[in-house]
Amino acid sequence: MKNVLMFHLYDCGYCRKAMLALEELMAEKPAYRAVPLTKIEETEQPAMAEAYDYYAVPTFYVGGEKVFEAHIGMGYEEIKAACREVLERAMA
Repeated sequence: MKNVLMFHLYDCGYCRKAMLALEELMAEKPAYRAVPLTKIEETEQPAMAEAYDYYAVPTFYVGGEKVFEAHIGMGYEEIKAACREVLERAMA
């Protein structure tokens, strides 16, 4: 199983949607709870955030590879689908 690294901001609406989606997905499929997920709030750990190549949050890395970066206009279902893909890649 691969590690997942999530960069986020507390005041980001897209990040709140991603956090909710992760909670729902883990409730729907308890096996997702075994995925090692580290959440990095970029203003609390700026050096860590600067070490990675991304522009928008939330951004997910699976096993060191960027697999999802949010973009303006994303709806909840699109974010949830992306979160599901992140978890599935981590489990593969």
